[in-house]
Amino acid sequence: MLVLDLETERSRRLLSQCWRMRFYLIVWRFGCCNRNARRWCPRTEITLSHPQDIFDWMAGGKEFNASELSLSEYICRYAAGHRDLVAIPVFPSRAFRHGFIAFNSRTVNEHQDLKGKKIGVQMYTMTAAVWVRSVLQKHGVDLSTVQWVQGSMESGESHGKPSAMPLSKRRRTFQLLEEGKIDATIGADLPHCLGKASHVKRLFPDFKGVEKDYFRETGIFPIMHAVVIRCEMCEKHPWLTTSLYNALNDSKEVARIQMRFLDCLRYMLPWLAQELDEMDEVFGGDPFVYGIDANRKTLEALVNALHEQAMIAEKPRLEDLFAQIRGQNWKVGWGTTIITR
Repeated sequence: MLVLDLETERSRRLLSQCWRMRFYLIVWRFGCCNRNARRWCPRTEITLSHPQDIFDWMAGGKEFNASELSLSEYICRYAAGHRDLVAIPVFPSRAFRHGFIAFNSRTVNEHQDLKGKKIGVQMYTMTAAVWVRSVLQKHGVDLSTVQWVQGSMESGESHGKPSAMPLSKRRRTFQLLEEGKIDATIGADLPHCLGKASHVKRLFPDFKGVEKDYFRETGIFPIMHAVVIRCEMCEKHPWLTTSLYNALNDSKEVARIQMRFLDCLRYMLPWLAQELDEMDEVFGGDPFVYGIDANRKTLEALVNALHEQAMIAEKPRLEDLFAQIRGQNWKVGWGTTIITR
């Protein structure tokens, strides 16, 4: 557990470090910035854990006052009438997913061959799977013909699941793919047998080029997760949504700027400078920008995909899904050291 003195900018520096080191969660268990008074509660707990654990805790019992959450999970909860959580337009996880489709080349030669086949997925309702199904549909795969085989790589499937063929708890979807018992896998991970088993291949070998073309064509950089807050906390502290938004946005901006200090590489990426140049050429700005308007195309595409895949009955307005943010870009003062104990 990290106990922070939030009298200065230390929280932002911690959040920035979490972003750079790609921790899976930034969670606040009460005690956020009061924008009007510009003061911080003296102590805030920040819990770092795997997203799946956090999603289960938050969706099941609202373990935290605020947390990262699967965006598809949140939208489905909202569409089902649950109003205990409200999202802010902060998106700590984004990824293209064309490269996360693996197939058995003994039964599949191209994407259209997936019609009527058995496809493994870690969790049917996970946001990554929603995006991948949208990609398959765009490439002519009739999703209604697919037999979905659900088998989480970890434990628990608490976000709900569709009808799926029985799957032994000891057998993972990646094992079934390697053994030829299913035809493909999709999700947020790649099978360990990719590159080892000759019959297991990527559906899009040049996935990076395909993803760049996809972005140029659609303007969509898929969002995976958002940050949500318990509504009772927002009612009690009206400043909370804007303050947390600004703190996280400021943290991300610090990390983005420091990423470009190339005299001493901050990441174990030998060609970081070239990667940054390529990112600038494709995106023309910050790929991880926050806010509704800057992400409207992507958010609307996800809502449409959820509706087309019969995961929600009605399409909610984006302005209803996210809390209104006032006074964006307010920043806490610069500090020096993170105190942990």
